[in-house]
Amino acid sequence: MYAVTFSQQQSRWQSVPDLDPPGPEEVQIRVAYAGINRADLMQREGNYPPPPGVTDIPGLEVSGTVTGVGVNVDSLTPGHEVCALLAGGGYAEYVNVDARQALPLPQGLSLRDGAGLPEVFATAWLNLFMEGRLKFGERALLHAGASSVGQAAIQLCRVFGHPCFVTAGSQAKLDACAALGADAGFNRHDGSFVEAVKAWGGADMILDPVGASYLADNQRVLNADGRLVLIGLMGGRHAELDMGRMLMKRQRLMGSTLRAKASAAKGDIMQALYAHVWPRLESGEISARVDRCWPIEQVDAAHACMADNANAGKMLLAISEPS
Repeated sequence: MYAVTFSQQQSRWQSVPDLDPPGPEEVQIRVAYAGINRADLMQREGNYPPPPGVTDIPGLEVSGTVTGVGVNVDSLTPGHEVCALLAGGGYAEYVNVDARQALPLPQGLSLRDGAGLPEVFATAWLNLFMEGRLKFGERALLHAGASSVGQAAIQLCRVFGHPCFVTAGSQAKLDACAALGADAGFNRHDGSFVEAVKAWGGADMILDPVGASYLADNQRVLNADGRLVLIGLMGGRHAELDMGRMLMKRQRLMGSTLRAKASAAKGDIMQALYAHVWPRLESGEISARVDRCWPIEQVDAAHACMADNANAGKMLLAISEPS
């Protein structure tokens, strides 16, 4: 089969050894589209190696057609069109994955739309509701609101009753967030978001892919008993924590990653999506937000676009588009 490999920052779409047949609990998928995530860029730079035992081939989510199933799998059969959450291996013609991490496409959605669902909605669901423990009516601050995860989180906040405030890097991106249901927003190029968020009512929960450079301001706007969920380090690793503020306001700061979670835990997240999000995708209350798609041979250009923050929504690589 063919897959993307990286060597000294250069990508190659080249022949690699064929996969083994799927294991007893696995399915094998012929990949149609692979989603692009910032973690792929970090892995390419050598800053985010795959978990032990996981292939070096990048790619954390795909859509495609099931071509084989393990002996213990009865939830899917060959021919099913699915999307899947991976620990790696998505930039390839075929991938094997634990069946618990694959779901049938929502009715009415194409393989192209489906490739943009698993990683972003799993990340948003995990961190808003499982880690962040949002309760009905609580207010969320979503940084990088126009990112693919941000757009998923805005939609989840809207349909499940959580006012949300977003930060983004341009008025056009803020307008896109408002169209999805964001209640208010702030252009990060205009300085600190603190006064705007305080005037809005503060945040009971913050979803933050930025990290160090936002820590102090995040603490200032986080309400009593608030939760700050860190999912990225675009703004650095090290910052000063005001433990007095943390103590007096009973703030909770937690880090969260999805990739290295066990298949059982990922399966629980996927089942939550199937129960709560898939019906809303099918009804149109929530939508897949695909920005653009490149042929797999143009992975360098696609990664450059993400590195420049030029996207507003999900970016995909087309690998074996259906005829």
